[in-house]
Amino acid sequence: MTDNRVIRIGISIGDLNGIGIELILKTFEDKRMYELCTPVIFASDKSIAYYKKELKYNYPTHSVRELSKIEEGKLNVVNVWNDAVQIQAGVPTETSGQKAFQSLEAATNALQENIVDVLLTAPISKDNIQSADFNFPGHTEYLESKIDGDSLMILMSDDIKIGLVTGHIPVSKVSETLTKELICKKIDIMYQSLIQDFGIRRPKIAVLGLNPHCGDNGVIGNEDAELIQPILTEYQEKGQLVYGPYAADGFFGNQSYTKFDGVISMYHDQGLVGFKAISFGKGVNFTAGLEKIRVSPDHGTAFDLAGKGIANESSFKEALQQGISIAKKRFEYQELKTNPLKIKKQ
Repeated sequence: MTDNRVIRIGISIGDLNGIGIELILKTFEDKRMYELCTPVIFASDKSIAYYKKELKYNYPTHSVRELSKIEEGKLNVVNVWNDAVQIQAGVPTETSGQKAFQSLEAATNALQENIVDVLLTAPISKDNIQSADFNFPGHTEYLESKIDGDSLMILMSDDIKIGLVTGHIPVSKVSETLTKELICKKIDIMYQSLIQDFGIRRPKIAVLGLNPHCGDNGVIGNEDAELIQPILTEYQEKGQLVYGPYAADGFFGNQSYTKFDGVISMYHDQGLVGFKAISFGKGVNFTAGLEKIRVSPDHGTAFDLAGKGIANESSFKEALQQGISIAKKRFEYQELKTNPLKIKKQ
């Protein structure tokens, strides 16, 4: 990112037959969005034109054959494919999965090459996108394979930021996957992200336990007392505000999350059930820990809504705004690290 141009948002369309393109069109119908960023969609003119016609959006798009031709103030469409593709809104197909990957790959390449500053991913179908080139449980794992850094999936809203120690793995594998090294790595990523991406100088982090009631002194498992608690003690001895382990049900039920800047969850549904109960429809998925910034809405492809013009763009728009905010915070952080004595003009 540079400080002499508007932040560029690279957008992958997700599943071609899902709600991704509809969310994009609804978001950028608002002309004020172009004051915040320059959107760059990785798809094709033909596919965008199809949805514009079906959903009755008449505002113009800017066709881009070369990435050097991206223009501010316009909805740029980079032509990743030129073939005529049969679109079947609401129906996941092999073709719609292929185009989802082509869009994601092109957008990721542009992110790596600093042509765009932020990657905003519309939802994919984790089933039909699978191929020899995409053999991952989801976006997060794919991006970690392409971009420097270790990832942490953070689901965030104005109310809460919750990171996952383990992500897209079966519940039966969670306990055997948890190690001191893994838990510490995820806590460290959360801690650093809260500082550089959100401007929190001294983060306060809550860590959830693994077992019901945090094991009840070994009656329901020993991981909380023997693995998690000693880790947190070490952080506290270093002067870091990392507390727990907390039983997840009570932690969410009594709104203890409001007292912390970030929360670490041991597994996917432990964190996401609480998060979506609090923030569904306005939440954002942020991949922390990587050299580059990636955000996405907190929902899926919604094939049942696709092509009907009724999909809610709130989470997609929130992801866009959070991506812009994180990019600015990270840029400021890097500037301060480079020039620690620099006085910012008021």
